Formats: sequence, C-alpha cells, structure tokens
Amino acid sequence: MPTLTETLEYETPHFLQSLIANDQSLLKQLGTDLNLLVTSRDGWVKFQGEEEQVEAAKRVFAQLEKARREGADINAHFFNFALSRAMDGDESGQDLQELTSVKLLGTARKPPVIPKTLTQLKYLRSMDKNEVVFGMGAAGTGKTYLAMAKALASLKAGTVKRIVLTRPAVEAGEALGFLPGDMNEKIFPYLRPLYDALYDMLEPDEVEKMIEKNIIEIAPLAFMRGRTLSKAFIILDEAQNTTQAQMFMFLTRLGEGSRYVITGDPTQIDLKDRRTSGLREASSALQGVPGIDFVTFEGADVVRHPVVMRIISAYDKHRREQPAPERRDFRSQGNGGATSAGA
Repeated sequence: MPTLTETLEYETPHFLQSLIANDQSLLKQLGTDLNLLVTSRDGWVKFQGEEEQVEAAKRVFAQLEKARREGADINAHFFNFALSRAMDGDESGQDLQELTSVKLLGTARKPPVIPKTLTQLKYLRSMDKNEVVFGMGAAGTGKTYLAMAKALASLKAGTVKRIVLTRPAVEAGEALGFLPGDMNEKIFPYLRPLYDALYDMLEPDEVEKMIEKNIIEIAPLAFMRGRTLSKAFIILDEAQNTTQAQMFMFLTRLGEGSRYVITGDPTQIDLKDRRTSGLREASSALQGVPGIDFVTFEGADVVRHPVVMRIISAYDKHRREQPAPERRDFRSQGNGGATSAGA
C-alpha cells in the first residue's frame, strides 16, 4: 500500500493543544488506532502511513477544528468520539457538531452539560418533543444526570414551575414512617444520585433555597397517590423497581404543562417477582402511544471510566453464553449483576 505524509498547521501551539484536550496521549492513541506515525511540535501535527488512514486522521482533526472554532471545548471524550466516527467512515463531522452545539445550564463556576453520545442527544431531543420519556439502560449512561439537567434548564426557562424527584423505596418497603428524620432525610439515601446531580450543576446555596421553597420537591413514590402534577418536571428514578400498580398510578398523575422522565435499568429489578415490574409492563404496553417515547442506552453510551464499559460488555457476553435457565437465575440476583440504574 502506498504511504502518505500530511502535515496540518495551526495558528498557535495553544490552538493545536485545544484540539487534543491538552493531552498528548490522545495523539498516541490516534496513531495506534489508525496505524500511523504521528509527530507534533509547536503548532503542527504530521501523519505518516497508508493513505486511507492518513485521510481518516485528517477527518478527525477537521471535525475537532470545526467544533472548536464554533466554541466547543474539546475533551478526551469528544476526541475519541471524532476518532471513532472517522474510523467508521463518517466524513461529514455532523454528529460531533450536533453534540457540541447542545449546552444546558452552565455558569462561571459550573460547566454546561453537553451530551456525549448520539443516544444522549436523542434522549434530550425526545424530552423536547414528548410529554413522557423513558430512559432505559445501564449505569453510567447519563440517563438520570441528563434528566436532571433538562429539568433544571426547563425550570430556569420558565416552562415548568417546579421539579419533583421520586423513586420507589424498595429496600425499606416504603415503610418510611419508621425511619428517623424528616421526609427529606428519610428519602435521601434513595435519591442520592439525583441530589449529586443537583449539586454538580448548581451552587449548594441555590439547591438548598429551591428545596426550602419547595421548587424542588423530593418525595417517595407512595406519596404521589391522589395528586395531579401540573407545570412540573417530574423524574422517576429506579423505575424498574416500581410495581405495575405503582407505575400506572404514577403515569396517571400527569397534569397540564408537565413533563415526565422515567429512568431505569430493566436488568436490575429488585422486586421479588421480576415479572411484576411496572417498567417492564409500561415498555410493552405503551409502545407507539403518541407523546410517549422510549430511549434505550447501550454499552457504548457509558460515559464513566472506560473500564465500566468493558465490565458491562464482558457481563453481557457472559450472560449470552449461559444456558437459558442459568442466565435467568443470574440476572435475577438483584444488585449482584453488573449494572444498576440511577445514572
């Protein structure tokens, strides 16, 4: 195969560094993945190798440059996304542009929330188009975090008046009256992922004021009965652990001007009888209903540490290889599996 040498030059070394997230190891990774010799100094980067691979490297940098010049901050994840798309033959770079063009929230001290995968982008867009969105997938795919970001953005935009966070308290059997403390303290352990997201996106005093004024309400799922939720953004987390009756009750609380986002991992059902999961029934009964959408996250959507994706892939492969009875028993072991909802 003929070899080719191409050099890309930029106006300053600083701009080139911004394209590789100030991380020289990403250039080494690009060289390894594309089987290229990559060298860089000052404001230039040079590729040497087979023509097809050199052209793929040029596409990576063209995508990164366009996104950067349009104001995006390139991080390692976006670099890898551009690399994977180029290796798949994508020449447009449109996907990276779409990802980096969507920004939620953000302050001088808090960075904006930006989707990191195409499924995450689809998820956010679905929340704009539908009254009820189910986000289903493994831990680390961002389904809960993005729901919180969208809820806060909707609140700040004035499209909703409050945010309601809820989750079934399966481990406590919803007998929260026997636990010490007020309602927020009782339900806190069950809604910790949502609290973490809140404090990650907003200043602590802002979060506390919103909770104090009941702009952000935290409530166990059992307390939804008999209510009509209007002009609110409601997030139901760990929905795989709702019973069929609870899910039906929750879905029928939706009031005018409200949005529901329901997140869960169908492989991590803690109910004694997995068949009674309200999430499983809803995902079957509500397909094709106008105003309701289902977004499913895969292993490739995991945006935590790269080893998390490898763990999920290994477990999925292991489970597929098991005989049917063993696989069914293995997947019904509650938290003994590889994934958990609430991400």
